[in-house]
Amino acid sequence: MKLVIYVMTRTKILEEFLQELNENGIKGATIISSTGMGRTLAKNDDMNLFGSLKVLFENKRQESNVILMALPDDKVKTVYKVIDTVCGNLSEPDSGVVFTVPIEDSVGLKL
Repeated sequence: MKLVIYVMTRTKILEEFLQELNENGIKGATIISSTGMGRTLAKNDDMNLFGSLKVLFENKRQESNVILMALPDDKVKTVYKVIDTVCGNLSEPDSGVVFTVPIEDSVGLKL
């Protein structure tokens, strides 16, 4: 079993992404709104180094979605395919990131 962690930067396509997951047999996910470290530090004008990052973040996205999915190993490739189809190539700058970590044990998880 794996925990798929997907940081979605294009938050406007969240509903389309979730619908496509559902159509591909992925029925459960937890969505958390998030903000990156660089963006948070850039808000602090008192920090010279990080405050200078503010220019880089102006007029760009403010939030991301962290999407968590606990899945059997054989479903992970399905999620990666849906991400590629709906969200695009994650190798592009500022496009998001996805990775997995093993789940060794769980209680209350229904797959």
